[in-house]
Amino acid sequence: MEVYRRLPPPERRRPCALTIGNFDGVHLGHQQMLARLGERARARGLPVCVLTFEPHPREWFAAHPRPGTVPPAPPARISTARDKLEALAACGVDQVCIAHFNARFAAQPAEAFIADIVVEGLRTACLMIGDDFRFGAGRRGDFAMLEQASQRFGFELMQQPTIEYEGERISSSAVRSALANGEFERARTLLGRPYMLSGRIVHGRKLGRDLGFPTLNLPVRFMRPALHGVFVVQVHGLSGQPLPGVASLGTRPAVERNGALVLEVHLLDFSQQVYGRRVGVEFLHKLRDEADFPSLALLRAQIDRDVRQARDWFAARI
Repeated sequence: MEVYRRLPPPERRRPCALTIGNFDGVHLGHQQMLARLGERARARGLPVCVLTFEPHPREWFAAHPRPGTVPPAPPARISTARDKLEALAACGVDQVCIAHFNARFAAQPAEAFIADIVVEGLRTACLMIGDDFRFGAGRRGDFAMLEQASQRFGFELMQQPTIEYEGERISSSAVRSALANGEFERARTLLGRPYMLSGRIVHGRKLGRDLGFPTLNLPVRFMRPALHGVFVVQVHGLSGQPLPGVASLGTRPAVERNGALVLEVHLLDFSQQVYGRRVGVEFLHKLRDEADFPSLALLRAQIDRDVRQARDWFAARI
């Protein structure tokens, strides 16, 4: 899969089947859209292209509110950038273009977005959008505007209807809600796969080792994850089968002030040195919220309880 941090250079542009969106989580609704677009692309001999944005437009607007307005709450992130790209590749996407969302992009008129990006920048021959897609300054662009543009510029236009499961709209918002509430089976249903975060193991402060519970440390490159707290997990990528563990995702208020977001995993029966390895952490069950502790002794006692609860959780499922 080709990945561009901007539009492809002119010499690499070729007609494509395009869809546009944030694709956070790449849930079942996204997957069905990409499958349908892929079928049409194959019928026409076109590569499948996704145009997505970084940062999420709602994150940018939250950080740059208009004077006198209340900024919108930025969405929590479901996926890391790499996890999203890997999920898109698994859906058969041939090309991903990541547009840098900034003030200039936000101010771009909808008509210019169509002409400069959809038509000229990506040479779109077939475009599929969701039923709630809006674009351009002031969110003026909609399906009706694209219908007119498709006739003018000669590209095929398709609309993907809402996908529901048991009466619930499958959306990134629904996935975020499930994760925030610790409903991992519901999240799995909406995603079509277990919920995982992946990353490369880095050196930490070794505090976990000093407390008697060594951890694998995975930095998280955004500040608003879809879930926080302490969880029963299993780790993929270190053995032939997933390894059981207990994990904390947060800023470690018990040992740091204004700490960076980090995912720390204590594996229950594993002690090898694995720095630099890339792993996937699958979330299975929430134990508790992240908390502060007045002493390291109390923190150690709580971690011991977390580990015992995790062992009990796994034992109950053997």
